[in-house]
Amino acid sequence: MSGRPSASRRTVLRGAALTPVAGLGLAACSGGSGGGTPATPTAPVVLGAQSEVAKGGAQLYQDQNVVVSRAENGSLKAFSSICTHAGCAINKLEGTTLVCPCHGSEFDATNGKVLRAPATVPLHELSVEEKNGKIVAGPGA
Repeated sequence: MSGRPSASRRTVLRGAALTPVAGLGLAACSGGSGGGTPATPTAPVVLGAQSEVAKGGAQLYQDQNVVVSRAENGSLKAFSSICTHAGCAINKLEGTTLVCPCHGSEFDATNGKVLRAPATVPLHELSVEEKNGKIVAGPGA
């Protein structure tokens, strides 16, 4: 026999019970890019009609993980709506502020900058243009 005490049945059962809970916590922070929709478009994607984004406003396209804003001069900017803190898909847009559901990071949809931690890195900017009355974003747009 070794000189170490063996684990009690209670210790083993407690560890077994906590393992799935820890896994759920890690899955919640993992971002969701493990299948289905890629984190950001890998090719140009049509998002919607150009009229969907008003001057001085923004539009969140959750299915494509993209947010598009339009400046007062009419120019467009697009950013990935995947939080740079933990990779969560952002699903809330309040005016021109994106709010991450995982840890509360906030981003400015007009320039991608972090407005509230824990994120410290701005959103990834995407190419965007208007083609035939539609907004198109992603590489090659």
